[in-house]
This record gives sequence, C-alpha cells and structure tokens, in this order.
Amino acid sequence: MKFLFTLVFMVPLSFINMGFWLNQCVYMVLIFLFLVEMSLGSMYCNISYFLGVDLLSYIMILLSFWICSLMLMASEGIFKSNYFYKLYLFTLLVLLISLYSTFASMNLFVFYLFFEFSLIPTLILIVGWGYQPERIQAGVYLLFYTLVASLPMMVSIFYYYNLNGSLDFFFFFKSVEYFMFYLCMSMVFLVKMPMYFVHLWLPKAHVEAPVSGSMILAGVMLKLGGYGLMRLMQMMIPLAVKVNVVFIVIGLVGGFFVSLICLRQGDIKSLIAYSSVAHMGMVLGGIMTLNYWGLSGSLVMMVAHGLCSSGLFCLANISYERLGSRSFYLNKGLINIMPSMSLWWFLLSSSNMAAPPSLNLLGEIMLINSLISWSFFCMIFLSLISFFSAAYSLFLYAYSQHGKLFSSLYSFSMGSVREYLLLFLHWFPLNVLIMKGEFLVLWS
Repeated sequence: MKFLFTLVFMVPLSFINMGFWLNQCVYMVLIFLFLVEMSLGSMYCNISYFLGVDLLSYIMILLSFWICSLMLMASEGIFKSNYFYKLYLFTLLVLLISLYSTFASMNLFVFYLFFEFSLIPTLILIVGWGYQPERIQAGVYLLFYTLVASLPMMVSIFYYYNLNGSLDFFFFFKSVEYFMFYLCMSMVFLVKMPMYFVHLWLPKAHVEAPVSGSMILAGVMLKLGGYGLMRLMQMMIPLAVKVNVVFIVIGLVGGFFVSLICLRQGDIKSLIAYSSVAHMGMVLGGIMTLNYWGLSGSLVMMVAHGLCSSGLFCLANISYERLGSRSFYLNKGLINIMPSMSLWWFLLSSSNMAAPPSLNLLGEIMLINSLISWSFFCMIFLSLISFFSAAYSLFLYAYSQHGKLFSSLYSFSMGSVREYLLLFLHWFPLNVLIMKGEFLVLWS
C-alpha cells in the first residue's frame, strides 16, 4: 500500500517545471526500495487491505517499475520539444499505478478493474504522442480487440462469485467445467498476449506508438495476458486438461507462421512486434501444459522478452530519430557511421534469438522441456520456431548494419551517454539474471 500511495503522491511532481528527470530519479529510488522491501516466501507477503505480493506479482511489478523508468529515459525528445511533457509524465504515472494495482491485487474483480483501466493511458500515449496519422486506427484496433474480449470476462467473474462466494485468489477452490466459462474467462488474456488469430492489433499499435508506447506494450502489457492465465487457470483445471491442446497447437503453429512473416517485413518496428507474437506463442504453450516447468519457463520468458523487446524498440527509435524512417531500405550500413551502436544491435539481436548467456535461453530451454514432456510432437514446431527466431534476428541485424551506405542521405550524430545507458540498463539485467535463475523458478 505504501508504494501505491507513493505513486499517487507523485502526481504533483509531474506538473512542476523541469520535473522530467526528477521523476526519473524518483522511479529509480522506488525500484531500489521495492527491491529492499520484499522478503519473499512462496505465499503472499506484505499484505494490506486488497494488495499483496507473491513471487509472480513481485517480478512483474519490478519489471513495470524498471520499464517505466526507462521509458522516461528514452523519451527525452518529448521533453526537449516541450510537447505536452507534463501531461506525458502524468499519463505515465497513471499507467504505472494501474499496472502496480493489477499485479498486486488479491481480488479478481479489482484485478479486472485495473487490467481494463491500464488500456486507457496506453491509448492516450499512442494517440497523443504517436508518429503517423494512422495512430487513430491503431488505437481503435487496440481498444476494440480488448473490449470485445473483456466484457464476457466480467459476466463470467459475476457467475464465479455467485458459485464460489468469494473472488479472492486465495479462495479459488471450486472448479468450473463449462466450456463457455473457460472461453469467456481466458479470451481477454489470449488477446492481450497476443495469441495468433487475435494478434492483428499488436503490429499496428507498435508501429504507430511512440518509443515509450512500444516499450510499455512489449515490456509489460503483453505480460498481463500471461499473468492472468497463470492466476486463473487453477479454477478451470478439469476442463483445461481436455481443451488446452487447441491453444498449445495455435500457439506453436502460429509462432512458426509469424516467424515466417518476420522474414518478409520492410519495417524495423513491425519485425520486432511480430517477433513478440512468436515468443508469446511459446509462453502460451508453456502455461497451457499446466506443469511446473511450463509455468516457471513462461515467467522467465516473459521477463526476458520484456527486457529484450523493449531494448530493441529503443534501438529502432534511436535510428528513427536520426533518419526519420524505420524502413530497412534506408536503415542500411549503420555500422559505418555508428559502430558503437552496432554493438548494441548485435547484443540485443543475439539475446532475441536466445543466445547464451541471455535469460531468453533459460526460458526457451524450460519451455522446450515443458512442451516436449507434454507431447513429443511439439518438437517439430519448437525446432522451427527456434530456427526461424535466429533467422529473423540475424536478418534484423545484418540488413540494418551491413550493406551499401548512401552517405548523401545521412546527417548523423553519434549516440549520447543517455542512449548508451538506456541500452545498458536493458541488456545488463537480461544477461545477468541468468546467474540467479533459481530465484525465478522457486515459486509454487
């Protein structure tokens, strides 16, 4: 509760003159306090009236704090151009409050409330600070995909309350064996992840969003889907054992198709956005196997993907700020003019294809274990997804860094210290957390 109050009382801080970097410092202090505060057991700790944290919530909240502070660091352009930056800070703060409340809530209805509310600041970020006029269409896609799936969930929450008598996660004892209930309850999370077939809002939203919008979408918003499924699958286990095969197949086959789509992209942000769909397809498969390897592997993969994908969007934005284009056909030969930035392209692209020592590797190994122990036939699509993730990551790196440079087109400045720090703060936890891998799997 004290962290929630800290965030609420930060609202005046958003509106003071020259408060941009002060907000950044406060976020960093909050991250430090949150790290120090929690003494984690397997059950909930730090319980207040409606909030509490277990390991799953803790890691997701920490990821939210981390990504939001890095979003500020990436958005210096908004501050320098004085483009409603106070309103931007306020929107970011409201988004962080809603994410914190979503992950920390111990009641299903409170979770649902803030889960839906987090959509509004994201929409304002995309429509208010996006780059192209198409951002309106992207916002409408984002809004209606989520709303159409989420209203049936509200009805199923009321139904479950009538059946169970409580909506606290701790008292989810009754299992429901109705397919319609299963579909209504999980569909909103499948859209948010996003599962193949309901993923079309994601590339649109990413491409039109400002860098901060892309970072929060890739870093945290996609994880809401996985988090919700992990929390709520326990109330549907008897039916899920029979039905989940459909979603595992869609996750894996869809992941393979999306990997092929990645190889045909002409837009850097679009490629990174589609690669998110492929990675989250594996996460969906891991959660749906309902075994320990799968849940732990999904958690690891969500953290890894949040850091890696967010870092790649930062890199795409660094190029975009200098070239004014995200097209692969203009982003060529960048190694000639920014060799130091080329190193970061390499490090984050290699992490994206699960090269050691990144956390993605640990996540993929655990998910492969989980899915193959569930069915040996998963081996086919898992190997294809792994191969093509390497293919499109190499394509992203080689096409943007190598090739003939049309020097007359470019007016380049070298990377600033802020940009290198931003990229380091994405890459460092991504590759160092693997040394503390047991911390991410000791939850039950």
